[in-house]
Amino acid sequence: MTVTVATSNPISGMKMSPEAKARMRATEKNVYKYYNDMGKDKGHCTWGAGILAHKGVCTAEELGRKVSVKSVDQEFESRVADAERAVRRNINVLLSQAQFDALCSLTYNTGPTGASGTYGYVNENDFEGAARNIARMIKVEVKEKGKKKMIIAPGLIKRREEESAPFRAKQGKQ
Repeated sequence: MTVTVATSNPISGMKMSPEAKARMRATEKNVYKYYNDMGKDKGHCTWGAGILAHKGVCTAEELGRKVSVKSVDQEFESRVADAERAVRRNINVLLSQAQFDALCSLTYNTGPTGASGTYGYVNENDFEGAARNIARMIKVEVKEKGKKKMIIAPGLIKRREEESAPFRAKQGKQ
C-alpha cells in the first residue's frame, strides 16, 4: 500500500501585515467618486482606494457617481483579502513577511494575471528575477486619439521600488 502525504503550502497561514496594509492604503488615494486613473480621458475607470471599476475610461455617468467612505473601506478590505488568497494560491515557496506583503501589494494593483510572471520567478527561488520583473512594471496602457499606447505611470515607480525591495535583500529575505 502506498501512502501519499499531502504537503502543505509554506505560506498557507500568511496574511498581509497591518503595517503593509496601512502603507498600501496611504499609497492608494481615497477618492470618493469614480475617476480616470491617468487623468482626464486617460487610463482606467477607478474609484475609492485605487479600485478598478473596469478597463477603459469612465463614462460621463460614472464620473458623476459618488461612493461612500464605508463602501471604499469594505471594498479595499475585500480586494486585499482577494490578493492574499491569490498569493497563497500561486506561491509554493517560503516567503518572509515583507515578501508576502510586497506580492499582495503587487497583486492588489495588477491582479493575479498581471502578477503571474513575478509568481513564476518567486516559485523558482529567483528573487533577483522577481525584483527585476516587478521594477519593470511601471507602464500602463492608455488610449489617445483612438490609439492604444503604453506610458510610464509616475505613481508606479516608487510603488514598484518598494514592492521589489524585499526580493533584493540578501538571500531574498528581509
